[in-house]
Amino acid sequence: MQWGSDAIAQLLREIGCEYIAVNPGASYRGLHDSIVNYLGNERPQMLTCLHEEHAVALAHGYAKVTGRPMAAAVHSNVGLMHASMAIYNAWCDRVPVIVIGATGPVDATRRRPWIEWIHTARDQGALIRNYVKWDDQPASVAAGLESLVRANNLARAAPSGPVYLCLDVSLQEDRLSQPPVMPELARYALASEPAPDALEIDKVAKLLDSARSPVVLSGRVSRDSKAWEERIRLAERLNARVITDLKTAASFPTLHALHGGGPGFRLAAEDKALLSEADVILSLDWIDLAGALRQGFRGQKMRARIVNVTLDGYRTNGWSMDHQQLPIADHAISSTPEQAVRQLLEVLGERNGGPRFAMKPRALPEIPTRGAVDLTALAACLNLSMRGRKVSLLRLPLGWPGALCEFSDPLDYLGYDGGAGIGSGPGMVVGAALALRRTDRVPVAVLGDGDLLMGGMALWTAARHRIPLLVIVANNRTFHNDEAHQEAVARTRRRPPENKWIGQRLDDPAVDLAGLARSQGWDAGEPVGDVADLRAALSEGMRAVEAGRCFLVDVHTQPGYVSKMGSDEY
Repeated sequence: MQWGSDAIAQLLREIGCEYIAVNPGASYRGLHDSIVNYLGNERPQMLTCLHEEHAVALAHGYAKVTGRPMAAAVHSNVGLMHASMAIYNAWCDRVPVIVIGATGPVDATRRRPWIEWIHTARDQGALIRNYVKWDDQPASVAAGLESLVRANNLARAAPSGPVYLCLDVSLQEDRLSQPPVMPELARYALASEPAPDALEIDKVAKLLDSARSPVVLSGRVSRDSKAWEERIRLAERLNARVITDLKTAASFPTLHALHGGGPGFRLAAEDKALLSEADVILSLDWIDLAGALRQGFRGQKMRARIVNVTLDGYRTNGWSMDHQQLPIADHAISSTPEQAVRQLLEVLGERNGGPRFAMKPRALPEIPTRGAVDLTALAACLNLSMRGRKVSLLRLPLGWPGALCEFSDPLDYLGYDGGAGIGSGPGMVVGAALALRRTDRVPVAVLGDGDLLMGGMALWTAARHRIPLLVIVANNRTFHNDEAHQEAVARTRRRPPENKWIGQRLDDPAVDLAGLARSQGWDAGEPVGDVADLRAALSEGMRAVEAGRCFLVDVHTQPGYVSKMGSDEY
């Protein structure tokens, strides 16, 4: 071992980093060389991205499937500025990502003229310090190795999140007089998940056992199949109705008899009614618990006892409001949902007798044989094309009809992006598809056209690294959410709502989305605007992905929902 970056590359491999997503940049040229030439074909494998935001988004999507961090390399201060939106998404979504950046030489006498001055910052981590769990800029190889071990452990610890490590170019490129002492990783164990207080679990178990109409809000939970089964057992033991959400990944079978209304980005009317009638509500790390309770009780006195299971308070800071409104909690349990559910089952025991629960088959809406495509028709046709296949839905757009969601496994749906940063979808779904590449899953994403246009060059990475993926674009040729806002404002101010499209439409000229995909090595059919052609187009896409290809289906859709700006429901 001769160079500082060789040691960093070796430790990345030893902590289990399978991939490092990179955007070409000179500031980590030493690390790049070490991964390519020092490690050779060993892990981590280099994944080339065309933008730093895509690199971090790709790592984000990978973590949503695996629960493990991928490294993402960004180019000095300018690359970190590019990546900042994706880092914020990972922060809000509570996923582990190790972001590795660099700075020009801290020693000013070693900086090359011009470029290494404008790519050097005194405190680069300050750019993102408000939305990472930790950052560091080590000044030696030994300190860098320790920082990487700490970064890995902190990123993974619940609640998970992104971390940032800034490596001086000199640290990467200096020759070492002798090999550094590598950390003994076995001596730096990952922290175990915090266990709930046993006395508090006993109290909550008695409260739930005596409840007449308990409700479970199933929020941010793991992709672990054992934990999935345990949530089902707990709901059945309590005869509790379960509410799920499209902002988070699949957490409970949607066709189960105890599942409430269809999952959505907002609460369904049936779910609001369930909350209003509940006497005990168990929140399993639900996003915006206070907002959900406000919608359910609509200003009425909250009679239900609230049990809040979350570690999210450990992440609250004063910069971002992603912690949401402070919720009522009659019992607050500091643990992961998995630990709490497991201990509740141990106290409650199995259910004795009583009715068994089954899946409730859901009839698909009648689909016209031809005509314009809306999101309901798209969802119904997609469900038909998924029959007989193990599909992972990597992303669904706003307005998706939750009543048509058929989730029966924790990998059936992966949730949204955390920070609602438009443009995140393409990178995240490529990363998720990468994580699923060695499984029997068919990765499918439904993206909005605005999301694709903002981040569309991330598709190239999937083609470059042969990552099979089906992207369906719900293409209404406008930023419809903003059009709905514009209409609400116009009506409030007694102005012409017909002007709502100005500054929002993505038309005249319409972007050739299929052509955009083809230019990056993807296959794509002609745009689909009629239901008569939709099922065939989706089936073609499924077969292409099963054959190992990247395929895009551009579906021209009608606007599918109306914004409720100004209401508690928005």
